[in-house]
Amino acid sequence: MKEIGEYLRGLRVNHGVSVEEAASDLNVSKDDISNLEDGITRAFKDIFILRDLVNEYAKYLGADTDKVNDEFNDFMFEKTSKISLDDIKQIRKEENKKEEEKKVYSPYTKIPPRKTNYKPLIACICITIAVLALIYWIFMVVTEEPPRTEELRIEKEGMISYEYTY
Repeated sequence: MKEIGEYLRGLRVNHGVSVEEAASDLNVSKDDISNLEDGITRAFKDIFILRDLVNEYAKYLGADTDKVNDEFNDFMFEKTSKISLDDIKQIRKEENKKEEEKKVYSPYTKIPPRKTNYKPLIACICITIAVLALIYWIFMVVTEEPPRTEELRIEKEGMISYEYTY
C-alpha cells in the first residue's frame, strides 16, 4: 500500500496540487489523503471505502486506474492471505469477551441456562433401537430351523401305521 501511496503522492506533487486542495476537490479530509499517501490502512474503517478513495484519487490525478486497481488488489490479496487462523480465533475470543463484559449481572438476576433440545437425540436413539430390534428379529427368523417331523412306525397285530409328530 505504501507503493501506491508514494506513486499517488508523486503524481500529486508533479501536478502541483496540495493535500488541502486535493481533499477539498474530492470532498474528503486531508487526513484521509495523508493516510492514503503514507500507506496507513488502519485509519480507514472499511476496505471498500479505501478502495473507492484510491480510485477517485487516481482519477483525480490522471493516473492509470487499471494499474492502480491491480496494485491495490495485489496488496489486498497479500494482506488477507497472511492472516492466520489463530489470529482470527484470537480476535473472535476477544470480541466474545467484550460482549460478555457488556452484559450487566447482579446478584438478583440469574443467568439463564442454555437450553438443550433433547428431542432429536431421543428420536435417533429410538430409531436406532427399532432398527437393531428389526435386524435381530430378521436374524432369528432366518436362522430358525423348521420344525422336525418324525415318522413313527407302529406295528400292531400285523398292521403297520405311520404317525407324524411335529
